[in-house]
Amino acid sequence: MKIKKVVFTKGSSGFYFDDQKAIKSGALHDGFVYVGEPQTPGFTQIRQAGQSISVVFLLEDGQIATGDCAAVQYSGAGGRDPLFLADDFIPFMNEHLKPKLEGMEIAPFREMTEKFCAIRVDGKPLHKAIQYGLSMALLDARAKQQFKLPCEVLCEEYGLPIIPKAVPIFGQTGDDRYDNADKMILKEVDALPHALYNSVEKLGKDGEHMLDYVKWLVRRIADLRQRVDYKPVLHFDVYGTIGQIFNNDPQKVAEYITKIAKVAGDYEVYIEGPVDVGNKKDQIKVMKAVKEHLDAMGSGAKIVADEWCNTKEDIKEFADAGACHMIQIKTPDLGGIQNIIDSVVYCKEKGVEAYQGGTCNETDNSTKMCVQIAIAAQACRFLAKPGMGFDEAFTIVNNEMQRTVAILEMKHGEEK
Repeated sequence: MKIKKVVFTKGSSGFYFDDQKAIKSGALHDGFVYVGEPQTPGFTQIRQAGQSISVVFLLEDGQIATGDCAAVQYSGAGGRDPLFLADDFIPFMNEHLKPKLEGMEIAPFREMTEKFCAIRVDGKPLHKAIQYGLSMALLDARAKQQFKLPCEVLCEEYGLPIIPKAVPIFGQTGDDRYDNADKMILKEVDALPHALYNSVEKLGKDGEHMLDYVKWLVRRIADLRQRVDYKPVLHFDVYGTIGQIFNNDPQKVAEYITKIAKVAGDYEVYIEGPVDVGNKKDQIKVMKAVKEHLDAMGSGAKIVADEWCNTKEDIKEFADAGACHMIQIKTPDLGGIQNIIDSVVYCKEKGVEAYQGGTCNETDNSTKMCVQIAIAAQACRFLAKPGMGFDEAFTIVNNEMQRTVAILEMKHGEEK
């Protein structure tokens, strides 16, 4: 079967592009936006509307295969690809990709995606967002050709067992960290609340605001839970702000994280991005030192790598160095989705927990395909995305997860 026609359409993403550098430098909120001048190249304002590009294939038999190109909220930060704007990239895709795709015979997914992700234009690789959406469409085309779920295709091509099991879901509150935490507790989310501590102003100059929030959260879970055995993992993303407070001193950072763990009581605690030292080599060094101090203190708290851990190669370096307990596999940053499944498998082989994350700035379509990948590879945790409202993202992720598991049980249940 061939790809008959191809079209690229401009779309919206589930959130916004934010200039992380400007926010970390102290940009203040004005309602929903930020006040001040952007500091990251490509931004015309600190917060601007997120965009996506849908890749649509018309197959020979009349079926439609799709994928969505999307980029992370904090584009251009921490070594990531620059801002992804549809009007800039659709003409590029029409010129350089459409002629190669139309009339192409559908082949095994890995063969197709490795070929297209290796394309160079003027010596430069395709933007990671393009690799992301294009590889999704190629996987969807292969699945449509074989009348299989995308996760079944991945398991077959990667030699993985088909496991009809849902992956624990991690909710993100955005800045509305109180009301959205309530929603998560009511819906019994596996891990919460993310909490978006992306500035020292929010964390507190000595971290006092976050400590108060953790105390509130523990009380709130006790007050609202319907089952006494509901015990979510507490996972906080701090965007390097703990390091800002303590001058990236590994011992002081670890001591503060230990305080958080003590306040959390018997809840398991993960702290994502405790430091951001500005480059990968030093990030690995400092993160590893923080981890070693935590382990030596017996705090039980775990740290999660995010900044400067963007590509499959980065993920391998962090895992090989033992620089963290968990790695966020930030899906759009990896480009082709084959890198996502490779990274999940590699982390698990190295004894590092694989959190298949992504960004609030994705789409419903990219999220559903990521669910397929997570089930195939059996990631340790999956981000509820897109958006920051929680309910919409949780609905998309949870329903796709449960549908897929039920279909796999129906098709493969007797094989177990």
